[in-house]
Amino acid sequence: MLIFDQLKKNDPQLRVLAVVVFSGLAILFAGLWWVQIVSARDYQANLQTQSYRTVRIPAARGKILDRHGTPLAENRPTYTLNLYLEELRPLADEVYSEHLARLRAARQAEMEAEERRLGRPLTRVEKRRFNVTTRDRNQIRQRARYEVASNIVWQTGARLGQTLILNPDQLKRHYETRLALPYPVLQNLAPEQVARFHEQAGIVGVDIEMQSSRVYPHHTSAAHVVGYLRRDDSSAVGEEASFSYRLPDYRGLVGVEAGCDEHLRGRAGAKSVLVNNMGYRHTENIWSPAEPGNNVTLTLDLPLQQAVERALPVMGPATRGAAVVMDVHSGDLLALASIPAFNPNYFAQGFPPGEIDRLNDPKLRPQINRATQENYAPGSIFKTLIGLAALEAGLNPDAIYTVPPDPQYPHRGCIYIGRRKIIDLAEPGPYDFRRALIRSSNAYFVTNGLRAGMENIVRLAEQFHLGERTGLPTRQEVAGIFPTLKQVRSGWTDGDTANICMGQGRMAVTPLQMTVMIAAIANGGKVLWPRLIHSVEPMEPIPGHPPTVFPSGRVRSQLSVRPEHLRTIRQAMLADVEDPSGTGRAAAVPGLRICGKTGTAQVTDERNHVVDHTTWFAAFAPYEAPRYAVVVMIESGGSGGATCAPIARNIFLALQERERTQSTVAAAATPSP
Repeated sequence: MLIFDQLKKNDPQLRVLAVVVFSGLAILFAGLWWVQIVSARDYQANLQTQSYRTVRIPAARGKILDRHGTPLAENRPTYTLNLYLEELRPLADEVYSEHLARLRAARQAEMEAEERRLGRPLTRVEKRRFNVTTRDRNQIRQRARYEVASNIVWQTGARLGQTLILNPDQLKRHYETRLALPYPVLQNLAPEQVARFHEQAGIVGVDIEMQSSRVYPHHTSAAHVVGYLRRDDSSAVGEEASFSYRLPDYRGLVGVEAGCDEHLRGRAGAKSVLVNNMGYRHTENIWSPAEPGNNVTLTLDLPLQQAVERALPVMGPATRGAAVVMDVHSGDLLALASIPAFNPNYFAQGFPPGEIDRLNDPKLRPQINRATQENYAPGSIFKTLIGLAALEAGLNPDAIYTVPPDPQYPHRGCIYIGRRKIIDLAEPGPYDFRRALIRSSNAYFVTNGLRAGMENIVRLAEQFHLGERTGLPTRQEVAGIFPTLKQVRSGWTDGDTANICMGQGRMAVTPLQMTVMIAAIANGGKVLWPRLIHSVEPMEPIPGHPPTVFPSGRVRSQLSVRPEHLRTIRQAMLADVEDPSGTGRAAAVPGLRICGKTGTAQVTDERNHVVDHTTWFAAFAPYEAPRYAVVVMIESGGSGGATCAPIARNIFLALQERERTQSTVAAAATPSP
């Protein structure tokens, strides 16, 4: 070997260098031996006693805004007082040692007393019942842990000015299942409590954490449209699915909260928490920050929405009804109200006494959106469609039809379909189209509806898309009911057609569907898709990324009717409000020409007995240049003219005020020359 041959030579410097090199190698080999052999068990124990816990962090939910940017649903900071058990462990260990020593001393004294009683030393087997068992140690440790935590919580409560009592069962459950996370002691701290906590010296093991909480600042206003949340900590599509713990998160159940949940919810983040073999937290690291959700702007006008909601309860808090206000050209829903309503805050913050019973009341049913989610017979407001079908079939609006008197009640009219007598609340006598509509003559519209033919009525109803959903993203919409051509060609009778001509029978609609129908009559025949979502944009605007704006004025279909027939309908609806004998005259507003139609539909039970009435008023304004369609529906009302027309009047007054406000704002924004 060359190296050893050189070392045999008498070269002191080379030998010193060799000693240094071999000494270094020896040290390295010794360290390797120490790590790999001697300390292997220690490292293995550390790996076994430390592990990571992953925690899902929910994202801040986007806001829901009205068309002016006013929040209908937003996030507000809530403050939670948390107890960090890992910081209390040294104190708990001291108390544990004290309790353990006292227990051992007590057991020793008991054993010595037993020996004195027996007059002899105890055997090894007899001494076992005086030993401190593992179960004893666990109970002492649990009691010590609770004692320390309870004292800390009591001291903190004294500083906050609120008595705080720690629940031992809840603390035990948290220790066994969620030890890596802080234990929430008090939620929703008042601002003065937060200030008082921070201005005083800190207490070991407690701190205040700020969290985001969903709040609906206007309570019941637009509650059905906005919707509410339910607890749901599950991962969304594309998110990490495997977590040790999940912090509280929510998902929309109904309303815009549900329909736009994918936009509002954002993307959850994640953090890892290093814990020891006891489960206590050592460190934590956020490795995927949460991404906030997007804001959703609605077409609703909050001041108008609130005015509509104030106008609806004409029969007190138990009033059941709905109202819709829609722009007849853009399809924008400016108000979509349903009463009775609910407070969406309760679903996240808890229900006050009696509220659950109210929500489950089978008659009130506050959770039902009556504007879109319930089927109703439209009654006489449907005569606008019947009249249009009759005009298209060749009816001369000036032709006179004489309503015959009822043999039993000569002051009112009637019509016979076979042997069946249909009562007409309009008095007997001559009627043209205009007078028949404003007096809502059953005999006139049944006669001319039969002449037009049910198939033509069905074809026109299909153009209005009756029996179909309007496409609102609220998960609160029914399609309604309307016969198809196939149904009317098999087993259909004149009596069935007569029922349809009066807005009864085998059909049902929603107030929103009737609003779309009235808007089409007002705008010249364009059946629009109602628009509720105006735009979606990031919570924090990103330069170069404009908001996603949903198009307005989307035409679903164009009515294949003659323009003069629509004018005839509009003129007759105008007379219903302006003529002294019109049923809708209670809706009249000075300075605004309103076109309307009243309706009252019977509600029957399974035996075909009348048990209730549904009242309506469907209108648009102004007559000269239609802009707004308004439909009001009240359950158990007296009549459309007496119950619903006055509500519509208040809504049109609110629309007038809205126009004045917009004009004032526009004038103020216009620079002076």
